[in-house]
Order: sequence, then C-alpha cells, then structure tokens
Amino acid sequence: MPKENKKRGRREEKKRKRDEDEVPERTSLKRQKSEEGEGDKVEIILDVDPSVNYQESVRAPLQEDAPFYGLLDEEEQTYFKRADTLLELNQFADDEERSLFLANVYREAGGKELKVVCSQSCSRLMERLIGLSTVEQLKSLLQKFTGHYLHLVQHRFASHCCEALFLQAAPIVTQELIAPLAESKELADDGSISTSMEDLFLLVVKELEGNLGYLMTDNFASHTLRVLLIVLSGQPLRSTATTSLLRSKKKEKIDITGRRTESKGEEMVYRTVPGSFQAALDEMILATIAGLDTTYLHALATHPTGNPVLQLLIELEFSRSGKTKAREENSLFRRLLPDDPPMEDTQSASFVKGLLYDPVGSRLLETIVQFAPGKVFKTLYKSLFRDNIGNLVRNDIAGFVVGRILERLSHDDLQYAVKQICQHAPLLIERQRTSIIKIMIERCQVREVDTQAIADTIATAYGENGASLLVNMVRLSKDDTQAMAPERKSQVEAQDSGKLHGSLLAQAMVVVTGPLQDMICNSITAMDSSTLLLIAKDRTATHVLQAALTCEGQTKAFRRKIIQQFYGHIPELALDAIASHVVDVFWTATEDLLFVRERVADDLLQNEASLRESYSGRAIWRNWMMDLYKRRRVDWISKAKGIQDAEVADANAKSRKETKVKSGIELARERFAALRAGTTAKGRPGLGTGVLPSGASGRPGGISAKV
Repeated sequence: MPKENKKRGRREEKKRKRDEDEVPERTSLKRQKSEEGEGDKVEIILDVDPSVNYQESVRAPLQEDAPFYGLLDEEEQTYFKRADTLLELNQFADDEERSLFLANVYREAGGKELKVVCSQSCSRLMERLIGLSTVEQLKSLLQKFTGHYLHLVQHRFASHCCEALFLQAAPIVTQELIAPLAESKELADDGSISTSMEDLFLLVVKELEGNLGYLMTDNFASHTLRVLLIVLSGQPLRSTATTSLLRSKKKEKIDITGRRTESKGEEMVYRTVPGSFQAALDEMILATIAGLDTTYLHALATHPTGNPVLQLLIELEFSRSGKTKAREENSLFRRLLPDDPPMEDTQSASFVKGLLYDPVGSRLLETIVQFAPGKVFKTLYKSLFRDNIGNLVRNDIAGFVVGRILERLSHDDLQYAVKQICQHAPLLIERQRTSIIKIMIERCQVREVDTQAIADTIATAYGENGASLLVNMVRLSKDDTQAMAPERKSQVEAQDSGKLHGSLLAQAMVVVTGPLQDMICNSITAMDSSTLLLIAKDRTATHVLQAALTCEGQTKAFRRKIIQQFYGHIPELALDAIASHVVDVFWTATEDLLFVRERVADDLLQNEASLRESYSGRAIWRNWMMDLYKRRRVDWISKAKGIQDAEVADANAKSRKETKVKSGIELARERFAALRAGTTAKGRPGLGTGVLPSGASGRPGGISAKV
C-alpha cells in the first residue's frame, strides 16, 4: 500500500498542526456560499473591548441551515432572459398587450419565484415584473415570499427584489385605507378573498422580529431593513434624503418603462399609514436597540453598513416622538449620548468629537443636528460647537456638520458664528470649499443678519477690481476650452468642482439685497461685451447672469444696460444650446422695458431662417411668440405690455355669448314653446291648425293673393 506523501521538517510539522487547530474555528464562522454566486459573508466583529460580549444578543445565526431553493434549468433561464429583454425594449403595441405578456410570464414563473429572485441573471426580470405588476400580483408575490423573508433579505440578489416589492406595494396600503373593504375584496381574480396589503406587511415584520440587531450590519439585509422602516413610518419614498439612505451608490439602476407609479408630487409627500404600522415600527425600534448598549452603539456609528440604519432610527425617533422621547433613559439618543449635558471631558463629548472628523460618523452627527428638538440642539451647540465653530470649518469633514449647525442658529448665535467663520473664509476660498460661505449667506438672509463682513472677506479673497471679481469666482476660461469639442468641454468643466462652487456662491450673493448683490452687479456692469458673451455661453457661469437679471428688486437701469450689451449678438445667443436660456430670461427681465423687448424681437425676426433650422432657435421663436410678432404686431405688443384692452375683452365676450351654439335640448324646448304659442320661433304658421293669423297672407311682404 503506498504511503501518504508528506513533507518532512520541523517547520512543516508546526504548520500542519497550526492549520489543524484553525480549521474548526474558521469553518464555524464562515457562512455558506450560495449556488448563485452570493459570495462569502462573514460575521462582522466590531472593534470593541474583547473582554465584554457586546454582540451576544445581535450575533447573526450560523448559515449552515440556510435553505437552498434550487436552480433554474437551461430552458427556463433562456425563457426568462428573453422575457427580460422584451420588457426592457418595451415594443408592445399597447398596455393590454403588455399586460397579457406579464400574465404569461407570471404563469410560467408560478412555483419558481424563489428560484428566480435568487438567480443572478433572472433577478433583474423579477424587479421589472414588480414594477409593472398589478395589485393582486404584488400581493401574490408577498404571500409566496412569506416564511422566507429572513433568508431573502440577506441574499445578494433576492434582497434587491424585496426592496422593489416593498417600495411598489407601499402606496397600495394608503389606497386601501381610502377604498371600501368590499371593493378590495373584489380585486381577487381567482374568487378568493384578497388579503389586505397591511396584513402582508405585518407578516413581514413578524417574521423578521428577533433578528433585527444583526440585520443592521448585514451587507444586503441592511438596505431592505431601511426600506421597511420607511414604509412603516409613512415617510416619502422618493425624496432626496430618503434615497441617499436607502440606496448605495453602487446599486444598479434598472429602468422600467411603463412603471405604474404615483406622480412625482405624491411620491415626495408623507403617506397615510394605518395605526398598526406605527405600533409595529415602535416595536421594531425597541427590539433593535434592546440588546445594544452605549459602547456598541458608538462602534456602530462608524460602521459603514450600520450607520445608515442608525441615522434612520434617530430621525424616526426625533420626528415621531419629539422632545419628550429624547430625554427618556431608554431612548436611542440617550443611549448614544448618556451625559446630559455633554460637557467637556465626558464620554459623550469625546464621542461627538470623534464623529466630527470621521467620514462615516459625521453623517450620523448631521442627522442629530438636523432633527434634534430645539432644547437638545441648543444644549449640544453651547457645550460642544459654539466656541470651536471657526476651527471646525477648516476641516473637510467637519465642515458638513457646521453647515447643518448654521441652518438652525438663531439671530444672535448666527452673528457670532459669522464673525468666527469670516476669520477663516480666505482659507476656505483658497481650498475651493465655498459651500459653507454659501450656507452662511443664505441663513443671514433668513435671519436678517448684516452681511458686510462677508462681503469684505470675499472681496479680499477674489479681488476688488471690477470685472475680475466674477471672472475669478466662476473661473472663466477665455482660451483653454474654446477650441474643444462640446463633449470634451463639458467633461473638463464637470471635473472642475471649484468652478461649480464659485458659481453657486455668486448666485447666492446676487439674490441677497445689500453689499453682496452690489458686488456681483458691479462686476457684471464693468464687463465688456466679449466677456459677457463668454459668461452667457459658459455652462456654469451663465446661471449667475440669469440670476442677476431676474432677482427680486433688481433695478431697471441695470437690466437695460446689460441687455443692451448683447445687441447684435441676440441670434448668436439664440442658436447656442446654453446661451439660449439667457435669451429666454431677457423676456422676464424686460417686463417694464417694452422698447428693449421690441429691439430683441427685431433681431430675432431678421434671422428667422437660421432660428427655424436650430432646435434651441425654434424654442426661442416659440417662447418669444415671434409668429404673432410677425403677423399681428399690435396683439404682440398688447401681450408684451401684459395688459389687454378692457373694451376689446368685453366685445369678444359679448360676441362669444351671441354666437353661442345652442344644444339640441335647447332647440327642442324652443320648438315646443312655439307650438304651444301657435307659432314657430321663425314666425311661420303653427303646425296642425291650418289657420293664418289675421292680417297675414302667408306670402312675403304681407301682400295678399288675389283670386
């Protein structure tokens, strides 16, 4: 019998013994790899004191018993991939044809839904199906996933389908609160009583109970948990703040043509949710933080996956419970910051200072500052931020927190903060970090704080020499990018973040009446025509010019002088995709300058042929009502003045009233009334009597017939 091939030597013997000792520990912590390429997911161990078991109540269960739902065979994968392609192309004749196709796909996927959502290639199809599904189809999917949610939300591909399903089904809960129960029951196609969407969501919550602690730090389940919290709370589903919390930047965006969604306005407002959702949400929050103490929460605050969930929980606690909950001992906020107030040399103060400079933890601090009750915020500000706010703005990360702080300061506190920040403003401008200055200007306008100190600081940093001020702010390039192709030019401008921030700062300055507005307007007035043309055609700087012409309280002399600088170049601006927006602004800016409007319209009329050949030119021609100007100039002038002759309006109304077309029932009523009176509406003899009125011969002109 052959001997086992072994390597000899002491080093090899030690290595073999070490590997044998490590194998059981390594295999016990490793999660099973999915057949669909889910990848290895290991338990997350945070950097805390190893002598204390902080994660005993939130440790993920071992995944050796994770269910395997099977694989799709080759024929099924081919069919579903083909269906996904057809839905993506959306070349259906009408909605009815697409609905029939969706019904066939659902029929083919019957009993295989779990296989499809766990498949790398077919899970995209399920996301598209969810976006196009009817109410009953969504309910059917929720029912078929019941009992498997704990494993689906942790799956690399199925978790995305769960997110899409929850978001698509959330508006239906509100609809069912308004619709009568009888109508909801009739929605079932198979004759069975349809389960309400409210009950289906409560089943999901019940299934995930007891596992929320470790789902917070799971790479895939964390996103689904956030979606579920948003659905239960009734917060807007598509707002900017919500989207940044729910979706990762790496998430693939799947376009669904023909999606049945609410209007954009309805998606941005709070939804009405049943009381059972509020109770379930309270239970979820309590269950999530039940086994978490202060030390573990501090570690979770800097965790890339757990931090967004913590942000959402803090926001929900503040927005739903208000100031009363923030001071309770068992609240999440009080567990994060147990010291009240968090003075220097306390654990809470050290924790907040650490979050200020942490790329992940600073986002949690922004949420606390934004949503904390007034008294809580004032306590935090006075004890931790007030005396150090000038130094905080110098840090790239802490500056974002300072921006949130400025949005909540009172008049006196804002005055003090402006004084401290202006000392470091030149350094911020040098580093092209002008967003803090922009926020400071906006808040000064709201709180009516004097902005002279800010104006002096900006003038010192950018230069007081007339036209050069705005040129330096927007970093206007006169030669470097003029010879570039439009696509390459836009790429270069997009990479220059300082150019964008300078333009935003100038736009914020020009709308604030006072020294800041005067600085920008004086700089624009000092420019020659060639520089103004460059600004009008610049993708970023053009917004400053538009804001200066349309801002509230702008003088008539300034608007007339700037527009006159463009005389002779109006057609050139109208043919440019970017500068054409400036020509549109000219219409608003000349509201009380009729002769300037006519001059601009004359320049456009002289170049009618070239304007009609250009997309932007046609838009200008339509917006300026040039067809009316060309054919009926008097009417155009009337519209340009913004008034209409009252006599003409009355005459038109009277004419419309006289020529009003009578309906069939009105004509029938007139005929019936004429019959009863013995004569028709036109004065003819009455029907059925055979008698003429006395003195009438029945001939025109009243001439009687001679016998």
